Amino acid sequence: MRVLGLRKAPSRRKGVIPGFGLCMGVTLSMLSLVVLIPLASVFLILKDFSLHEFWNVISDRQTVATYRVSLGCAFTAAAVNVLFGVLLAWVLTRYKFPGKRILDGLIELPFALPTAVAGIALTTLYSNKGWVGSLFERMGVKISYTTVGITIAMIFIGIPFVVRSIQPVLEKLDAQYEEAAAILGASRARTFFKVILPEILPAALTGFGLAFARSIGEYGSVVFIAGNIPYRTQITPLIIMNKLEQFNYPAATSIALVMIVFSFIVLFGIHVLSARVNKIAGGGAGG
Repeated sequence: MRVLGLRKAPSRRKGVIPGFGLCMGVTLSMLSLVVLIPLASVFLILKDFSLHEFWNVISDRQTVATYRVSLGCAFTAAAVNVLFGVLLAWVLTRYKFPGKRILDGLIELPFALPTAVAGIALTTLYSNKGWVGSLFERMGVKISYTTVGITIAMIFIGIPFVVRSIQPVLEKLDAQYEEAAAILGASRARTFFKVILPEILPAALTGFGLAFARSIGEYGSVVFIAGNIPYRTQITPLIIMNKLEQFNYPAATSIALVMIVFSFIVLFGIHVLSARVNKIAGGGAGG
């Protein structure tokens, strides 16, 4: 029997951390201090810089050449990282072998290793007299002080982003789906492209975007092996440092702003594409 005039109070789901207002306030404060205010300072530095001066700086011939080097090498490195990242994540999640934990820990070594140390190590290894570089030198292939060396350095710093993005997805993916596909007569290639790839594709895109954004802004690991030859191997972070050493802060900030825009466009595009892929995959699963 329903009692007139009385309504059941709507149930509220209590979170583990109480106080939405307090949590939101702390979150916005930290976001402002760490991200928003530093980015806003970029525009404050450029407040007395005219649009004509800004355009002259970012469209300078030498600066445009650094865009091509940084963006081209970063894109190639991120694409290679996706291919090898999927393979490495697959090995770590699907197989048991001695030293697996050590290999899993080594994946994060580029995060902990100082970038300057990584740059010196890569330059020593791939120089004309290095262990690897000398072998390629005999075949007429030069690695150090070329875009090939820059790409290798970017692969080194970007591989953890891809592996750590894909690995959790593979760990949650039930192997029974692969077994069911095999029982139904699907080949290994068809099983991968029809069962596994749709599940890991959003994570792979995320890893690609993170590796790409990290690579175009990397300085320490790349500057030593790049050789910094104008119009050939000079990277954008180096020309920013050159402007700072000349105390030309508006010019350095202008070029940095362009790189921020590039990174934002890539990350935003990857986010939209990942959401689209998730939506398509969810619709297909629902159908």
